[in-house]
Amino acid sequence: MKPNIKTKINSYITAIAVAAVMATGCEKRLDILPYQSISEEKALETEGDVNVTLIGAYDGAQNAATYGGDIMVLNDLIGNSANINFTGTFAGLTDAYQTIMTSDNSFAAGTWISAYNTINRCNNVLSAVDKVTSSPAKKNAVEGSALFLRASMYFELVRLYAKTIGDGDAATNPGVPLVLNATKGVSSADYLPRSSVKAVYDQVIADLTKAESLLPATNTIYATKWAAAAQLSRVHLMLKNYTAAGDAANRVIAGSGKTLNPDFTKLWFTFINNGGVSPSEYIFSMVVTTQDGTNSLNTYFGRNVGITGTAGRSDCKIRAAHIALYEAGDARKAHFTLSGGNYYTRKHLDRYGNVPVLRLAEMYLTRAEANFRNGTSVGATPLSDVNAIRTRAGLPALTTVTLDDITKERYLELAFEGHNLHEAKRLQKSVGANAWNSPKLILPIPQREMDVNKNLVQNSGY
Repeated sequence: MKPNIKTKINSYITAIAVAAVMATGCEKRLDILPYQSISEEKALETEGDVNVTLIGAYDGAQNAATYGGDIMVLNDLIGNSANINFTGTFAGLTDAYQTIMTSDNSFAAGTWISAYNTINRCNNVLSAVDKVTSSPAKKNAVEGSALFLRASMYFELVRLYAKTIGDGDAATNPGVPLVLNATKGVSSADYLPRSSVKAVYDQVIADLTKAESLLPATNTIYATKWAAAAQLSRVHLMLKNYTAAGDAANRVIAGSGKTLNPDFTKLWFTFINNGGVSPSEYIFSMVVTTQDGTNSLNTYFGRNVGITGTAGRSDCKIRAAHIALYEAGDARKAHFTLSGGNYYTRKHLDRYGNVPVLRLAEMYLTRAEANFRNGTSVGATPLSDVNAIRTRAGLPALTTVTLDDITKERYLELAFEGHNLHEAKRLQKSVGANAWNSPKLILPIPQREMDVNKNLVQNSGY
């Protein structure tokens, strides 16, 4: 995630990787090996080896198929015809948008494989973390980063490829395979079955909890303890553990030193207007430069609108019905661009804009919802937290607040940042013509994984 990061790690990753990406024709990735492994003779032997492998793990998370943006694009696009008119030509995304995916969907396969590649890099780091001897703080930061990234990938996988919480029994519903040891050459022993949804969430919580305890409060562009706490807040909210979700959000708000940017419109255009630096409100983001990184949100939501540095395929056009949901005077309502007869969100016009993964506004909204549901006021009242978001957007403060007020503010504040699908499932709201628990809203286990690993069970409908 540094400038020229691929140049710095490429020779090392080439030596240890068996995963490779081959793109052909209009689809971005068609033939990708499922795991990255490290051979016994190339085992991590020094602190330098561990450090460069950790950089490789961050680079894996930065991949277009994961936190480089595809995860967010899929979450916003699947079945979301109410807000988006998708006119792109990638068949995999068109099928996701129309909820007619098949088991060979290239985007479902790409995200699965990229996430597991990243997980294996994290497992390699964790297997050799004792080689980090320069200082206890450095060792803690390395271990915490690997745990944070591994947990984040598993959290995204279980939400995308398994039934959501509340849809049947999480203790028996199949989640995704839990690979917790470094894969050193793929054998039949590595073909694991799908662990339960509950088991995956339990591992995610354990990893993030430990990561929060190990990571430093500041860590340049890498994960901090606040990133781990923010991700924990998101996980607990998905699980409807409102007390834990609110407490984690409160830790971030109270302890991180982050503040809401007074101007909502200044949260974007990080390259065009901010020299590639993420605003303080970003808790964790993927850094994109002219040399390194991909912003798939820009690729599909962006468009050249006549401003130097704007670009994109113009695939995701925002429907007027969505814009009409914002109140008059809302700065967020004005944050759309009319170009060529269609509206586009201004959040993702910057070709080299950083990809926001976690930002502070979400923590205020999570704390508000958790406190409202619990009848508590940990850190602040729900009314105060919602008004912090509303007044920042230029709206008058509310005098009373309801759960619908809170969830509406969340919906509008975080629009087109990769929350739509999971928010609908969490709140048990329909997505287009599909019920919140429709099998069509769950990605297929990639067919090539099914072919290789006979212990896997495919999702319903595929």
